[in-house]
Amino acid sequence: MSQSIDTVAAAADGFEFFAACPRGVADLLADELRDLGITVAREHPAGVSFRGPLAHGYLACLHSRTASRVILTLAEVSADSADALYDGVRSLPWESHLAAEGTLAVDVVGESPAWLRHTQFGALKVKDAVVDRCREVLGARPSVNLDDPDLRISVRFARERASIGIDLSGQPLHRRGYRSQGVEAPLKENLAAAILMRAGWPAMASEGAFFLDPMCGSGTFVIEAALMAARIAPGSLRRRFGFERWLRHDAALWQSLCAAGAEQRDIDCLGAGRFVGCDRDQAAVRAAIANANRAGLGNHLILERRDVANLPRQSAPRGMVAVNPPYGVRLGAAEELPTLYATLGARLIACCAGWEAAVLIADPALGHALGLRAYRSHTFFNGPLECRLLRFHLDDDARLPDPQEVRRKRLDAARERPGAAMFGNRLRKNLGRLQPWARREQIACFRVYDADMPEYAFAIDIYGNDTRWVCVQEYAAPATVAQDAARARRDEALAVIPEVLGVDPQHVQLKVRRRQREGGQYEKLDSEAVYHRVREGRYSFLVNFTDYLDTGLFLDHRITRATLAGMSAGKRFLNLFAYTGTATVHAVGGGAIASTTVDMSRTYLDWARRNLELNGLAGPAHCFVQADVLTWLEDQAAARRQRFGVIFIDPPTVSRSKRMQRDFDVQRDHVWLLQTAAQLLEPDGEIVFSNNFQRFKLDAAALPQFEITDLSLATLPEDFRRNPRIHVCYRLRLKDGNIQNLHA
Repeated sequence: MSQSIDTVAAAADGFEFFAACPRGVADLLADELRDLGITVAREHPAGVSFRGPLAHGYLACLHSRTASRVILTLAEVSADSADALYDGVRSLPWESHLAAEGTLAVDVVGESPAWLRHTQFGALKVKDAVVDRCREVLGARPSVNLDDPDLRISVRFARERASIGIDLSGQPLHRRGYRSQGVEAPLKENLAAAILMRAGWPAMASEGAFFLDPMCGSGTFVIEAALMAARIAPGSLRRRFGFERWLRHDAALWQSLCAAGAEQRDIDCLGAGRFVGCDRDQAAVRAAIANANRAGLGNHLILERRDVANLPRQSAPRGMVAVNPPYGVRLGAAEELPTLYATLGARLIACCAGWEAAVLIADPALGHALGLRAYRSHTFFNGPLECRLLRFHLDDDARLPDPQEVRRKRLDAARERPGAAMFGNRLRKNLGRLQPWARREQIACFRVYDADMPEYAFAIDIYGNDTRWVCVQEYAAPATVAQDAARARRDEALAVIPEVLGVDPQHVQLKVRRRQREGGQYEKLDSEAVYHRVREGRYSFLVNFTDYLDTGLFLDHRITRATLAGMSAGKRFLNLFAYTGTATVHAVGGGAIASTTVDMSRTYLDWARRNLELNGLAGPAHCFVQADVLTWLEDQAAARRQRFGVIFIDPPTVSRSKRMQRDFDVQRDHVWLLQTAAQLLEPDGEIVFSNNFQRFKLDAAALPQFEITDLSLATLPEDFRRNPRIHVCYRLRLKDGNIQNLHA
């Protein structure tokens, strides 16, 4: 059984309505409705249900600043099947809501029943039910108009039930009507209003507080703040609503509500200079001015081009700053954002002393970059993006201490603890043993410590050239180790590393190695894009200490690269899973007449190309291929076009990248990988195969066509002797008979 609007209308408390809103805003919407004299029945995660006369639905459309839509509920029907949905909708008296020659559209939302695979199918069933009912009763059928229908029908599923209603809003209510121009990534008007409400602006506005948005974009915050202060109903700016061509629309009632709303306006409260918006982008400022004019506020707001770094001191003793700075998701160069946020925080404290501030952020790290201590934090969703609204009292207590000074004091204290001395002694002993060897072998980059003391679980690498750098990789502590204890040991190590290794403390880079997702060691950690030139024997390489977990130079493969150089003279060289191309540099420097370097990452291929150019080895005989290595290898083997004298394969342990056409597991797939690569070998060619999976077992029995030499210990450098399982390395050569079979 479905309950029709006629039954609901007969109820003592009038119609049923549902006002939708962004997630996390329902309590604000409920308060708005109560202030309008509307009785709220229930708050939902993304909306509010309420009962009352038709006037209450109209009031919500006219006055709510946070609602997205207002739905007049007609009935709740069964949706346990497509036929049940059709029958329930067809039973409703659509002829009393929509003319025979009218138009309709159907919107479907909510948690769909199991049978519904696509919302369009649900919308189609509802449309068919409405059209069939009208044809049966009126003798004619309405048509569909998705853009501007006479009646917009709402279907809200709750699994096997569906709430059927009329969307009184028409277009979403956030479309006030004043914004026809925008800049990239604007806030919806109702979300901006909700943020201002959460920050306490309505109460401040009633007390005459000033308002500033120093990164105003198209002016949404400034305009919404002024509309609130002047008590201008947001719906009064719209040209039309969804109910205006509804057959039961009460035009006289609507006009009386609009007139009453207009009487509440207080445009005179928007005194000169009270509402200010700034932006460094002139196009954004032009859009903000045009939007303010359409809202009827053009003569009451100050909108100007100004960089946040040049923000002037505010003379008003009380005010609010609301700002939605770039997130680095759709706007702004990510590498510029920490500096921008730091500038914003500093200028707010300097220029808006005594004011309140509300800053919307999507990245907690950028929130820290503000240098301010928030006293409240609220969650909002800007579309699918989860954000935090940080609220500040802009006074001296809001200033966070200088993080560098805090770190210095913490390390000074750690340096005095016995653990620091113990760790420093071990590090000093290792350096005394390895440094003479490194000088003798002309090795500028080497590992000086690798979890020698289990409680100090670090790998410490020295990168030397004209300036010495130290890369400290901390192995993440297991869950059984208290975070405070792990942090204390980290501080003790960082306190003594600069002195023992003779480096500037600013040249010590810390990273944390956790159990990675597949390919995680190659993911970006930062965006500084600062490269340093280091030497390895005859060759120079670019390394990066900040942007990735690995630096671009695998130190444990130092001997492997030298081995490839000795093998490659006069031969064609293939480097698979090439990373930054360091093996290619050694092979070409060793006399390879041509090389092909293959990797899936454009970033790493560009890095490899720069490494080759850095050593004066680039040329037309040396090419770089961006491709899924497995697919490329299979295609080349099938085509049988290229042959190589030396093939180097150093794959990841596992990879399930979305860009790859198949999963890869080195233990499971190495036999296929080697057999496929062998089809690209010249008759006397060889494969050098390595990987860093510490439990790897080469399946020699499945590779009878190869003569296999285990080079794992022979390629283990002196500075990695303490961990002989750091990598495995094999040299494979096809047996004579197999060469003929392979190339037949």
